[in-house]
Amino acid sequence: QVQLVESGGGLVQAGGSLRLSCAVSGTIFRTRAMGWYRQAVGKQRELVASLTSGGSAIFADSVKGRFTVSRDSAQNTVYLQMNSLKPEDTAVYICNVDLSWRNFWGQGTQVTVSS
Repeated sequence: QVQLVESGGGLVQAGGSLRLSCAVSGTIFRTRAMGWYRQAVGKQRELVASLTSGGSAIFADSVKGRFTVSRDSAQNTVYLQMNSLKPEDTAVYICNVDLSWRNFWGQGTQVTVSS
């Protein structure tokens, strides 16, 4: 079965950077997109960044210019590079793989940005 394991979360000061990694295992096919969501306390889960099968990237307006998303096919890993972090970026970040026939989600990794 498909499994997603995130890593790289932690506590950083405002203005700092973190890189999240999502290691994907199992059989995947008919991939439509791979990317990251986040959910802060008291808020809905929202799309942060997504890389489609066509190679285009989608970002939430709040992170444009600060975050980038990439994929290492050889390692079956999806990355989220987060720069110029703000306290409002504090949330659980969750990796997602959209395989058309089903969505798979990781357990999430906590990112906390202090001011």
